[in-house]
Amino acid sequence: MSLIQKRHEEFFESMLFNEEAKTDKDLLLRLCAFSCGIASWLSSAQMAQSNEGARLNMVYEIGELFELGIQLSYLVILLGLLGAGTFFVIRQVLVRRELDLSAKELQEQVRSGDATAAGYFELGAVMLRRKFYPAATKYLLQAIEKWDGEDQDLAQVYNALGVSYVRDNKLDKGIAQFEKAVKLQPGYVTAWNNLGDAYEKKNDLRSALKAFDEVLLFDPNNKVARPRRDALRDRVELYKGIPLKSEDR
Repeated sequence: MSLIQKRHEEFFESMLFNEEAKTDKDLLLRLCAFSCGIASWLSSAQMAQSNEGARLNMVYEIGELFELGIQLSYLVILLGLLGAGTFFVIRQVLVRRELDLSAKELQEQVRSGDATAAGYFELGAVMLRRKFYPAATKYLLQAIEKWDGEDQDLAQVYNALGVSYVRDNKLDKGIAQFEKAVKLQPGYVTAWNNLGDAYEKKNDLRSALKAFDEVLLFDPNNKVARPRRDALRDRVELYKGIPLKSEDR
């Protein structure tokens, strides 16, 4: 009996050992599985963080490129403005130099007594462009005095003289010259436009309206006269019954 009991005890002990070994094995497997899960989770989290970082870097790079594009656009616009300004200044300098040379040459002809009526007219026009209005008036009057050409060409001299007077704040004298110009050349739309402008500055709206109407008879699509005529019509209707001529007229 003692031998049998001993064998039973050994059997139970081996069973207990096997059971404990099995339990340890299961625990070890579970620990391994848990460790693998933790490692997998950490790897996934790291990958997700890496992807998020890549997306943020991409957004940041796109933002930098967009900002760089805006800065380049501003730079191009600034360079364009500087180029246009430089071109304008250089062009003005060249035009002024050309006018100075022309004036010098023509004045020499006048001093030598060789100037013709056309020469006086050209010198007056140069002075007008240089904004020397008294000098322009002087030479244009001498051109009219010496004129020996066609009357229709003389209309251009009267028109230039009218512009000189108006710019020198002598409206009545300017209007008189424009009236002479359109009388010599009825289809001279530039003189009619100048006449309408002078009358409007004098607040003689009806006479200005009549002058712009004359322009449109000869040139229905004139871009200067049409809007001015339409605006004057509205003003004349607005002040209907009120004197629209200046006190001097």
